[in-house]
Amino acid sequence: MDDVFPRADFENAGWLPVFRGQKAYNGVAFLSPKPLTDVDPSWDPSGSGEARALTARLGDWLLINTYVPQGYEPDSPKFQNKLKFFEGLKKLFARHVAADRPALWMGDMNVAPTDIDLHDPVRNKEHVCFHPLAKAAYARAKGDLWVDLFREKEPGPGHYTYWDYMFPTAFANNRGWRIDHILGTPAAVDRLKKVWIDKAPRGWEKPSDHTFVVAEFKST
Repeated sequence: MDDVFPRADFENAGWLPVFRGQKAYNGVAFLSPKPLTDVDPSWDPSGSGEARALTARLGDWLLINTYVPQGYEPDSPKFQNKLKFFEGLKKLFARHVAADRPALWMGDMNVAPTDIDLHDPVRNKEHVCFHPLAKAAYARAKGDLWVDLFREKEPGPGHYTYWDYMFPTAFANNRGWRIDHILGTPAAVDRLKKVWIDKAPRGWEKPSDHTFVVAEFKST
């Protein structure tokens, strides 16, 4: 929830946080060394009222942070909500995002877009994060507007951002999923210097089951 967000800890470390959270599992945030403007917590792509989207601006950049619903099971209402979330995003992008302006769409998308984005595509073909309907919904939201920045620099397999706690050796054996993404408009791609997955935090004591995707851009 917003009232228990550790704002002071981040500010003492030199970061300016903006966030939108709620009780239980949902929430999105930005941490910036510079003030963000036009912070907008109103995006609700699926109409669920959940804290799953936050937008802001940093200079001439539009930043869009989303935590896409996982979906639970393909025959559940939660999966339908996931598909609806992507459809809602597509409409919001059409209203607010321009290809010739730098913008980033980032976060836990809960979709591995292609076979090389997970360790076992055959066994997981009906999984809610690799299901054909989920991949198609993600692709429609992405359209021609967004470019997968990681794939701009690294076309090969074996690169993941999530390793399931349910399988204790998953991280050690690199049996993961690439479901966390940074996408950019063509104007953002023009400024991209490098992008990588920082696996080290996943190996820390009591880590998150996800790790960081990092992108670096030219200043102008």
